[in-house]
Amino acid sequence: MKVLYFDCFNGAAGDMLAGALIDSGVPIEQIRTELKALNISGYTVEAESIRKQGFAATKFHVHMDATEDQPHRHLHHIEKIIADSTLSDAVCKRVIQVFERLADAEAAAHGTTRDKVHFHEVGAIDAIVDIVSVCLAVEIIAPQRIVSSHLPVGSGTVKCEHGIMPVPAPATAILLKGVPIQQTDETGELLTPTAAALLTTLCDEFGPLPSMSIEQIGLGAGTRDGKTRPNILRVLTGTSAEQSTTDTVTVLEANLDDAPGEWVGHCLNRLLDAGVLDAYTVPIYMKKGRPGVILSVICEPKDRRLVEDIIFKETSTFGIRHRLMQRSKLRREHKTVETPFGPIRIKVGYRDGDALSATPEYEDCAAAAKKHDVALREVTNAAMTAYAPS
Repeated sequence: MKVLYFDCFNGAAGDMLAGALIDSGVPIEQIRTELKALNISGYTVEAESIRKQGFAATKFHVHMDATEDQPHRHLHHIEKIIADSTLSDAVCKRVIQVFERLADAEAAAHGTTRDKVHFHEVGAIDAIVDIVSVCLAVEIIAPQRIVSSHLPVGSGTVKCEHGIMPVPAPATAILLKGVPIQQTDETGELLTPTAAALLTTLCDEFGPLPSMSIEQIGLGAGTRDGKTRPNILRVLTGTSAEQSTTDTVTVLEANLDDAPGEWVGHCLNRLLDAGVLDAYTVPIYMKKGRPGVILSVICEPKDRRLVEDIIFKETSTFGIRHRLMQRSKLRREHKTVETPFGPIRIKVGYRDGDALSATPEYEDCAAAAKKHDVALREVTNAAMTAYAPS
């Protein structure tokens, strides 16, 4: 399994992430070529090899053409730029997710909606290029698991458009909900909103360096010099021999005793359609003997606010409990078997190289059962019989 690890020991910025990925072996010429898919002008990119406080690193530059005006943008302007590009679907999806997270964080900080957020610097071409370059580099590396260290945010204050604010800045703090951060003795803003949005979108989990065989190392340089540690970010790419994986998830719960069953069922469907990892209810009895349910949702930490919004909107609850939890998972692989009812995918779970679980995909079986007018169990049994000899 290929693993990509972001070692953000002195914070992160968009250009530092891009520089580190390029330094680890992603060709800058390939990035330049892919960026042409954006169909925007007024900039050039450069990957400069420098020494940053004693260490060899790559500084990623987005040089702006001073003669070409670059307007401030709203989310829909950026979405159109990405939608009109010829970038791959995977890169487009990731870039849009990053900007949506930024828009939601800014909207929450300023009490407005994502569509009304004026991105200022975040909407400028250099930020768009930083974000697209990072997403392109990740696609080129093609890791199966992305992990980041706990994120240092710095201390003290930062000057922004609305005045002096404490670190982390409001939007950055919102982006980091549910994500572990760490203290350092460095002052100032160490983690930018752009980097926070990128890392919380791209990473599967946050924690120490996973067990792996390191194959590539890259260092990306920031602009300023650190006072107590070099202002660089390190990425490590390697292969993990672990057959089972762990990740960090957010578990949300709400007790409901005054919501009609149809509301609860509709809320479950909304949550599942939104892409949560799991959602379910458990019957309970509450005070005064009232029957109710516990609504439980498992999602990625970056999606917590989206899940909360759905639950608050679709149910009568006034409060939602949430906690971060570590989850152990079997490595998953799909195998397709041929049956009398057509091809059926089997989801196989592995741990330490051993296949411990095999389950026919329900959607495949249900579609085949309907097409051939047979019982679902007939298709399921046929799929497992076909899988067994393999």
